[in-house]
Amino acid sequence: MKYLKNLGMSFLYIIGSILILTFITTLFSYFNIMSDKVVSIIKIIIPIISMLIGGFYIGKRSLKKGFLEGLKLGSIFSIVLIIFNYLALNNSFKFKYLLFYIIIIISSILGSMIGINKKKH
Repeated sequence: MKYLKNLGMSFLYIIGSILILTFITTLFSYFNIMSDKVVSIIKIIIPIISMLIGGFYIGKRSLKKGFLEGLKLGSIFSIVLIIFNYLALNNSFKFKYLLFYIIIIISSILGSMIGINKKKH
């Protein structure tokens, strides 16, 4: 039960950071502080940063093998994104999506490895 609580809280950190960073990017774009090219790059960077934050949280809460916890978190989140993209948005499969999901999983693994090393013993 504690694991599911940690997993749920890490998903809340991921969703919360995505919402906050997207809101900040939208404000900067609305007031013409950032160009469209910069916004398109930031749209790719925001989920990566959010997965680092979520991975850091679950790594800090795990007892051992932080990379495995990050792999689980990144895989679950990627599966949710795949289901959303293909069922709700009717997007076709492209190689760049697969590469994006792999990068998300790797950033989650990296965040959890950093999190387990920053844990106080």
